[in-house]
Amino acid sequence: NVTAVLAAVIADTKSGTAGADAVKVQGVIGWVGAHEAVAAEIRLYERLFAEPQPDAGGRDFIEFLNPNSLRIVQGFVEPSLANAAADQRWQFERHGYFVTDRVDHRADRPVFNKITGLKDSFSK
Repeated sequence: NVTAVLAAVIADTKSGTAGADAVKVQGVIGWVGAHEAVAAEIRLYERLFAEPQPDAGGRDFIEFLNPNSLRIVQGFVEPSLANAAADQRWQFERHGYFVTDRVDHRADRPVFNKITGLKDSFSK
């Protein structure tokens, strides 16, 4: 768990402003303000099988089901996402692409399903 973030704000260097080229940016932090954040359920889907070819060689594919193929976590989103329509797609910074759940998503209980991560290293 993150307990502290050390950062500095360099005034007048925001991308698209005259001072943007004054410094080389090493990283940008994006966040949702605590007072406006909306609690949401985030469903993180991983590969269903632990093996790339679970039925190869006559094997029983059930043996290779990934017990961690779905992990549900609680997070926070911007208020506008609470009212998002079903099946709308979003990029969650540094996590990947998500879709508004078509069945369970409600304004008072937003639910987002992971579509894909930003980087997939399974085949490497």
